[in-house]
Amino acid sequence: MQSSSPGGSSSLPVPPPAELQDAVTAMMRAGRVPGLSLAVVDRDGVLCAAGFGRADLAGGVPATPGTAYPWFSMTKPVTATAVMALAEAGRLDLQAPVDDYVDFLRAPGASRPTVEQLLTHTAGLSNPLPIRWVHPAGAPTPPAGDLLRRLMGRRRAYRYPVGERARYSNVGYLALGRIVEAVTGAPFESCLRETVLDPAGMTRTGFAYREDAAAATGCLRAPRLADPLLRLLLPRGVVGSRTGAHLGLRPFYVDGPAYGGLVGDVLDAGRFLRLHLGDGQIDGRRVLSADAARAMRTIEHPGRPFDHGIGWFRGPGPGSHEWVEHYGTGAGFWNVMRLYPERGLGIVVMANSTTAYDVGPVLARLAAATWA
Repeated sequence: MQSSSPGGSSSLPVPPPAELQDAVTAMMRAGRVPGLSLAVVDRDGVLCAAGFGRADLAGGVPATPGTAYPWFSMTKPVTATAVMALAEAGRLDLQAPVDDYVDFLRAPGASRPTVEQLLTHTAGLSNPLPIRWVHPAGAPTPPAGDLLRRLMGRRRAYRYPVGERARYSNVGYLALGRIVEAVTGAPFESCLRETVLDPAGMTRTGFAYREDAAAATGCLRAPRLADPLLRLLLPRGVVGSRTGAHLGLRPFYVDGPAYGGLVGDVLDAGRFLRLHLGDGQIDGRRVLSADAARAMRTIEHPGRPFDHGIGWFRGPGPGSHEWVEHYGTGAGFWNVMRLYPERGLGIVVMANSTTAYDVGPVLARLAAATWA
């Protein structure tokens, strides 16, 4: 277990208590997770930050709180925060039809989904499997607008009734990224940096791996016989070498930055959680109004398997009324960040495992712990 004492907090974090370390390692053993990083924060700083296992199996590199992971869909609450900030600045209207900003987003018939409905997954968009929506880190980045235009050109891009049951859609957040570009005249990546990442002090997170930061190697646990199939399914250059039962993945980026493109560590994810624990404010700097931050975590759109707010969701289960959260999963990685507003706590866990692991009991124990 590797702990850390990052700067920028009012008190130095401590390693988890021994019994919680044991719970994490038992969870990893049961889920066959190679490496994992976690952080627990409150409004004022980092309470705990630690790494467990190996960020890179082949090189034997340990996971630490500073290990960089692809965020995948944990990017969505950050995108939603940027959209809400732009709305508060009067640069876009949440109630405006989406085709007011991007014409090819028009829905068929009389329905005109709004920007807010994209945020809450109630716009009626489909959610095609994004299995090839990535490219090797060294390859040119395809324009995200091209992917969105291609998806919107599919038959039944709007698959469900607009404004009714929430149905999770990566396409909706791709569309939000294009809307942000339309209203700002700037690339989505630079707008997110200016609107959220820099004001929140998230200096270790962006849309590319930092040269001075160790990165986790994504792992697919699969029999050796599956290697040829996986090389066919994933874009060329992404599949790497095998270490025992795990097939490693070379560094890659998500093609759609607004729905899942961030790359960073649990310390910066902790800063984002602190921003929302502070109702839009962190370290005395206001990024979002308190009303907007609270509105984001108001879960009022039923769906399956999650009920949705703006950028946050909540799944079923005992005690789930106590938190809002978002997962970030894809080839090689499985992440979650969870906000406990009434307890004033946030927890983020990031791991280089493609398959889900039973993180719920560990999150519950971390949330219930007494932090000095």
